[in-house]
Amino acid sequence: MPFKPRTIIGALVGLAAVAGLFYVAFRDEAVPVDLVAATRDVMRITVDADGKTRIKDIYEISAPVSGTARRSPVSVGETVVKGETVVATVQPSETGFLDTRTRVQAEAAVREAEAALQATETSVRQSEEELNYANSQFTRIQTLVDRGVASLTQLEDAAQARTIKEAVLDSARANRAAAESALERARAALIEPGPPANGETDDTCCVPILAPADGVVLDIVNVSERPVQAGTALLSIGQPDNLEIVADILSSEAVRIEKGAPALVERWGGDETLHATVREIDPAATTKVSALGIEEQRVDVTLDFEEGDVTGKGLGDGYAVFVRIIVWEGRDVLQVPISALFRNDGGWALFAYDDGVARRISVEVGRRSGLMAEIVSGIDEGTRVITHPSDRVEDGVEVVDRSTLN
Repeated sequence: MPFKPRTIIGALVGLAAVAGLFYVAFRDEAVPVDLVAATRDVMRITVDADGKTRIKDIYEISAPVSGTARRSPVSVGETVVKGETVVATVQPSETGFLDTRTRVQAEAAVREAEAALQATETSVRQSEEELNYANSQFTRIQTLVDRGVASLTQLEDAAQARTIKEAVLDSARANRAAAESALERARAALIEPGPPANGETDDTCCVPILAPADGVVLDIVNVSERPVQAGTALLSIGQPDNLEIVADILSSEAVRIEKGAPALVERWGGDETLHATVREIDPAATTKVSALGIEEQRVDVTLDFEEGDVTGKGLGDGYAVFVRIIVWEGRDVLQVPISALFRNDGGWALFAYDDGVARRISVEVGRRSGLMAEIVSGIDEGTRVITHPSDRVEDGVEVVDRSTLN
């Protein structure tokens, strides 16, 4: 029985609807992706590291003598003036009491020194008499020579004898001075602790220490009065705005850094980025253990802030900062995020967005920073590339910009 035209049209419409349902049900959905455009911009390759600020010139003040350090006359943060501000006071140690044996020995030493002094005084008087005699002999012979009675040889002998007696007298006087010093030293050994001498006060009995430079008191070891030995640290002074940075860097990274390299200083507590310059790279590395227990060779790199860059910023000694030392910089570099790149046949490739379809493109990669990579060839500026492509993204697969789905 022949089909009516109306029946045929209805059947075709039904088949088309079924086919559409099958297409909708079984077709692959577009893969959501993140897109970023390749741009030309400044590109920096940096060596990043944690660092600490440090005052350049710190004056460590120590006790000049053993004794008692009086309570600190200054406080941390106080401004001091070179040669004027008393920053510490030390009272020298007093001698201890003498036991019987020590006292007897000291008294015997005094008597011995007194006898030695008396002997030297006798020697001085004898030498003076001998010199007087030599002078009189020289005068007498000189008179005889003038009269023609004595010879010049006799006069020369008298002059030589007088010179020798003068030297003997000088030696005797030097021995007497040494004996006097020995007597004073022996008597000093008998001095015992007691009240201050006449006219001596607490101020005159102590050693005041003046500030060696203008600056601010950075640290005081102990504010309270305490006994100290000679050389014991008391406090430190410096200029808080005269700062530098010390960064701890892996030796494998330090070899890429040159003196004079610029650096960016971040995470110091403020919103703006500060600037610094590498001044010194330590010639020797030290072995340190990382948080993971791995031994590493690390090098200290010292940087100077740009002049005036830290004024009024509130930074001080030992503050934590993060530095990015620039080892290479390009001004007009075509670049994409490193997250867009992947290995393909021994080279580099990426997925470009082409009107809703992912296209795999091989590219030549140049320099790489922490987040971006230089593209030497393969794509042009403005090409939209897929970052962090998942396993579902392949060449020719339909994709959709994730930002348009919201």
